[in-house]
Amino acid sequence: MKYLSEWDQWKRYSSKSWKRFIEKAREMTTHLELWREDIRSIEGKFGTGIQSYFSFLRFLVLLNLVIFLIIFMVILLPVLLTRYKITNSSFILIPSQDVDIQCTVYPISSSGLIYFYSYVIDLLSGTGFLEDTYLFYGHYTIDGVKFQNFTYDLPLAYLLSTIAYLALSLVWIVKRSVEGFKINLIRSEEHFQSYCNKVFAGWDFCITNRSMADLKHSSLRYELRADLEEERIRQKIAERTSEETIRIYSLRLFLNCIVLAVLAACFYAIYKATIFSQEHMKKEIDKMVFGENLLILYLPSIVITLANFITPIIFAKIIHYEDYSPGFEIRLTILRCVFMRLATICVLVFTLGSKITSCDNYLCELCGYNQKLYPCWETQVGQEMYKLMIFDLIIILAVTLFVDFPRKILVTYCSSWKLFQCWGEQEFAIPDNVLGIVYGQTICWIGAFFSPLLPAIATLKFIIIFYVKEHPVLQSLRAIHQLQHHLGSGPQNSEHLPQLAADAGLRHHFGSLRSAFFHDHLPHYVLLHRPGRSAQAGGRPAPRAAEPGKS
Repeated sequence: MKYLSEWDQWKRYSSKSWKRFIEKAREMTTHLELWREDIRSIEGKFGTGIQSYFSFLRFLVLLNLVIFLIIFMVILLPVLLTRYKITNSSFILIPSQDVDIQCTVYPISSSGLIYFYSYVIDLLSGTGFLEDTYLFYGHYTIDGVKFQNFTYDLPLAYLLSTIAYLALSLVWIVKRSVEGFKINLIRSEEHFQSYCNKVFAGWDFCITNRSMADLKHSSLRYELRADLEEERIRQKIAERTSEETIRIYSLRLFLNCIVLAVLAACFYAIYKATIFSQEHMKKEIDKMVFGENLLILYLPSIVITLANFITPIIFAKIIHYEDYSPGFEIRLTILRCVFMRLATICVLVFTLGSKITSCDNYLCELCGYNQKLYPCWETQVGQEMYKLMIFDLIIILAVTLFVDFPRKILVTYCSSWKLFQCWGEQEFAIPDNVLGIVYGQTICWIGAFFSPLLPAIATLKFIIIFYVKEHPVLQSLRAIHQLQHHLGSGPQNSEHLPQLAADAGLRHHFGSLRSAFFHDHLPHYVLLHRPGRSAQAGGRPAPRAAEPGKS
């Protein structure tokens, strides 16, 4: 042992004590995590796939909460402290010398006899009493707040807060993405290593629910089948003749033209719906009935939602004829769906911009935009983002309460009916649900500048979505692997399926896989254990149970 002085001993003891303190602090902070027990319970019952969705949802809740706190501390707090005389400060209003007075007039809707349902319309669309609140850009007309020792520049703070939360979002997302990128680097190994990982380390020991164990069992089998299909397609590509190559590329070119035509049709529909809504939403509310007014206000949101619902179905049908490998089919379909969801928002913003800057009188030359129809065009953009956010939440709640829940009831209590057997339980498609919350977060990022309180609304929205998705009535929804959508439907519950990893049948199944792998009989094993057709399960494939003593 090397001799240590008292100083070195004290440093080493302090270092160990500090590390021990950090470990204890981390243990304490884990108990303060939002929805920690709920997410651990979801992971235990449904595996890490669905758990990752809820973890991502929790991340978006925390992100939007931090964004709201930045906006509140930098923008709202100085204004509130001055308005309610909490501090000895005053507002500063600097008249604009380079801007005509007509361009700064912002008329507020006149009061009078107001119908009750107009408050509902205002709440859903951000108009009326919500228009002149802290929710939208047009309310922030103060140039600064003068305190005792300094002057707070509010417009500069507004701009810097926007840059701050966008930079924070970028850094936070990159940090999370790096962790996933490391995992993807580990998974991007050779095919031989991929088979080893699936056979020897593919089971998720967090699963404690029988139906989820059955589904994980099926998922591993389908992944092996998909790997074999990938290898078959590689051999097929290598053996293609020049005529077959020209034919398949010509077919892909034609199908991609169809995809572009579908995208163009959706974009044109959004453009026309936005133009129609903007031209008719300026009518007096008493000239229209409740449903008509609400339909006109939400027409762009309705068209965007329909486009986001229809186009993935069309893309999924088209991709089957393009002769790609199963993995590339999934990636290309998701890429098209992501582009569609994000491009719809861009088309809406572009249409609003073209409508705001189009006019036939001198006011456009004076103010640079149609000041008569849009006294504060920033507020108008914020209202459209607000409507998209609210309508997206309404659609999610409506689908959950009026589609998924009745379907669950019918399938559970009317299981003897063949129609409901074929219908089956609702599948929890992880990619589709993730795309949905990414779409909602994109709306928040775009609209936060024009509606500063939109991150707070997004926080409440994602909290509601979490509890709706995590509700015990919906916890029996079956998670399905995305490859399973391509290769076939998942199995129904069967008493012949093994329950957990500790079950002897499951151990024997993995033993058979190992035996087949070492003896180079894996393709034969996968084909031998392919799903059979079951009339009792409504024609859905069911896995075959491994018999004891046979491999």
